[in-house]
Amino acid sequence: MELYPCDLCGSDDLAEIACAPTYMAGRPLHVCNSCGMVQVAFRKTPEEVKTAWADEMYRVDEKTRLSDATYTARMPAVHARQTFAMDFIDEAVSFRGKSVCDLGAGEGDFLEVLRGDDYGAGEVFAVEPSAANCRMLDERNIPNFLGIAEEYVDQAQDRLGTFDVVTIIWTLENCHSASDVMDAAWRLCKPGGRVAVATGSRILVPFKKPLQYYIGPNADVHPHHFSAKTLAGHMAQAGFRMTDVNRFIDSDYLVMVGEKTDRTAPISWEGDNATAVLGFFERWDKETQGFYMADGPTP
Repeated sequence: MELYPCDLCGSDDLAEIACAPTYMAGRPLHVCNSCGMVQVAFRKTPEEVKTAWADEMYRVDEKTRLSDATYTARMPAVHARQTFAMDFIDEAVSFRGKSVCDLGAGEGDFLEVLRGDDYGAGEVFAVEPSAANCRMLDERNIPNFLGIAEEYVDQAQDRLGTFDVVTIIWTLENCHSASDVMDAAWRLCKPGGRVAVATGSRILVPFKKPLQYYIGPNADVHPHHFSAKTLAGHMAQAGFRMTDVNRFIDSDYLVMVGEKTDRTAPISWEGDNATAVLGFFERWDKETQGFYMADGPTP
């Protein structure tokens, strides 16, 4: 385990969220005092996080995936959120005829639908660290790269600057460094191309589920927790100008689209107030304890 600085602004000035260890098996969760970004600062190395997703979350030695019994894109809730993201992004940029690269493509359901008649994407390409999922992508005839976004950028120089749209759908929160993945998206996009990020994290807006369903002991595979301001900050730092964001205040989802700039001028971003973020988690903990866990926190 290493203690990493803020992934958004690079500051070492981090505060612990007091209630988090109750839900995370003693693990800490931090907020950056400089920009308000919420993150698991004390986590595994980049290679270990990649391995967790590639080898532990899915089986690699047989065709049957752990997700068949636990988590799959075919679950109604997952299908619904992907459809929400597709529709919002399509309204913002129109997938029809465009080349799309999906970072963290999973089992390929998102791209499978995008290339159908309803959305009409031109070329689709998947980047995915799980060998089991890449086998499914092969079965679906979806071209793919086995690895993470940063590795694809290093090894596929001929694809840099060639995609109209790069999508990161419920993946950015699961990467060791969200900043590195956003940088990879910038390198893959054409000049003026778009990045689209969808996530379930919505810090500082009304919470609709108990805290133990949001943070847990498996912190290394979900180290980043975004608000609209910190997600826009990640876009700005990478060189994307935010153009579209959904009405997240009354939605379970946060979906944001950004346009690639040439990085010749910095893009301003605001971030969150760390004191407000700490108070948000304090209230969330109290309501969780009061309404969902009357007998005390779950061990």
